[in-house]
Amino acid sequence: MHTTVTVTVLVVNWNRREMLRECLQTLEMQVDEAGRRWPLEVIVVDNGSSDGSAAMVRSEFPGMVLLENKENLGFCGANNQGIRRASGDLVALLNNDAAADPHWIQQLQAAFQVSPEVGMAASKIVTWDDPGRIDKVGHLIFPDGQNRGRGTGERDRGQYEKVEEVLWPDGCAAMYRKAMLDQIGGLDEDLFAYGDDAELGLRARIAGWRCLYMPRAIVRHRRSATMGQGSPARVTLIERNRILLAVKLFPWSLLLLNPFYFAVRMAAGLFAATAGDGDLAAFPGVTGKLRVAGALLRGQWQAIKLTPRTLRKRAGIEKFAVLTAAQRRRLILDNRLSLAALFGIVRETEMAP
Repeated sequence: MHTTVTVTVLVVNWNRREMLRECLQTLEMQVDEAGRRWPLEVIVVDNGSSDGSAAMVRSEFPGMVLLENKENLGFCGANNQGIRRASGDLVALLNNDAAADPHWIQQLQAAFQVSPEVGMAASKIVTWDDPGRIDKVGHLIFPDGQNRGRGTGERDRGQYEKVEEVLWPDGCAAMYRKAMLDQIGGLDEDLFAYGDDAELGLRARIAGWRCLYMPRAIVRHRRSATMGQGSPARVTLIERNRILLAVKLFPWSLLLLNPFYFAVRMAAGLFAATAGDGDLAAFPGVTGKLRVAGALLRGQWQAIKLTPRTLRKRAGIEKFAVLTAAQRRRLILDNRLSLAALFGIVRETEMAP
């Protein structure tokens, strides 16, 4: 198939020269089942790095396309640049802090042979330091709009070894049908970073596209390498984008319940933190919790300011929407993220296949 279907891989970078080099080296090693090198168009979008990343790409990877920005346009803006430039029938995203297995492309592209309705393919993403532990195998969502990788933190015991439909792929290592992106648009640049893959994926599902998880498309990933797990700025972006996603895509019946679900999640998060679980554990003590509270409030205020524009986008989605409001509600609730999984308190006995 690789002789007739072309693939473009997009890698966005900002001041991660050494990680970027490792990432690009794994793309040069992509092969098919017979061990032949897979022909790829690789586009690196550098967001104004000051560490010599762009010069490294020009020198060491001259066959790759390099787009240089003078400033950081974020994950969304940079990937959209790459999508507009891409010539492939399929467009893959790969984080600069990730390394792809040699058969990653070959395995992902096979998903699109299953049905013309398949618009997205999800990878099996494992943690960098411990490849036997799951980072993400597709995504799940909590009813307030907070999303998290399916299987995050679980020991890989073979419980995710079948090709199956999932809600959407993680943007760290995903593949999309270019025709789908042309229909529904690329990443929402108002989001800048975090939650952008969730918004794109749910928007695609509303438009009637499917997503398949491909268990042999394996990628190793360094988690939170860009901002860090304990970054208040990261919390602000995640909170803002959670709200914007819900305002833009949730049926009104779920959107009106958003404050209730948010309160439940916050209460559960505080409880989990007492046992050292969940993201709040990265902000120890009263001072740390106050920093989180401030970051959440900043995110909520930013979301309020962007809500009018987001509601206009919501109206535009109806032009290509296939799922009814009831079907959207069912899709979200059928792929609901449990509080235990959300805060990483699923025990090893619950992780067995």
